Amino acid sequence: MAVVDLEVRGSIALITMNRPEQLNAMDAEMAVRLIDTFEEVRRSEDIRVVILTGAGEKAFSAGGDLDAVIPLMTGARPPETEWEKRWLEIRKFGGPFKTDVGKPVIAAVNGHAVAGGMEMVLNTDIRICVPNATFGIPEVKVGLFPGGGSTVRLRDQIPFAHAMHALLTGDSFSAEDALRYGMVNAIVSADSLMEEAMKIAEKIAANAPLAVQAIRSSFRDCTGVPEQQALAIESEYSARVHATEDAIEGPKAFLEKRKPVYRGR
Repeated sequence: MAVVDLEVRGSIALITMNRPEQLNAMDAEMAVRLIDTFEEVRRSEDIRVVILTGAGEKAFSAGGDLDAVIPLMTGARPPETEWEKRWLEIRKFGGPFKTDVGKPVIAAVNGHAVAGGMEMVLNTDIRICVPNATFGIPEVKVGLFPGGGSTVRLRDQIPFAHAMHALLTGDSFSAEDALRYGMVNAIVSADSLMEEAMKIAEKIAANAPLAVQAIRSSFRDCTGVPEQQALAIESEYSARVHATEDAIEGPKAFLEKRKPVYRGR
């Protein structure tokens, strides 16, 4: 496996961050390859759902590698490789923590998700985790700003006071706390993590892809938007979906008591 591995199983893409000896922390090569993989998935007409996970048993991702990437971000040293030069260019647009693949992403959190790893979780749509997973935004402890969406997304995804506590203290919280806050959907055993993620992915992949993508986009686009404006956005998505061939096929298949054949058009 490379530092980022892409495996496609039918219409489901499994992306694995693969630096387990470094807790899947991102150096420049891993960050760039992750961006390239996200773009490949976004362009694919065959992929309908994504599962994102980390290699090993300890960590989903510890975020940016403090030895490799963080000095580039702070200007403590200049880029020395083509990977590092490209990473600095990508970072101007937000890096992997702000990338939207345009399709549902399930986080299979196999261990600690902190700093940029936590920010990637916050940018996914459905999350399941193992019992020993922890979540945290520790940047403040080392004088850094969590600029991968933490101050935007965390406040919408867990209660205000808990979000502030996590951001201002830098302390991590447990899988049980994440479930109680509503940040994760379920806690499952390590042995069943990928099986459960695949079950969810298969259910989503069986639905009409254009409807799935439109619902996801409408949900995201309407977040934090005044109600009347949000309803107008929703109406636009609704009109597009109802004008598709899949919108004809779904009800027709239901009436004919057969499985629908969705073609994404």
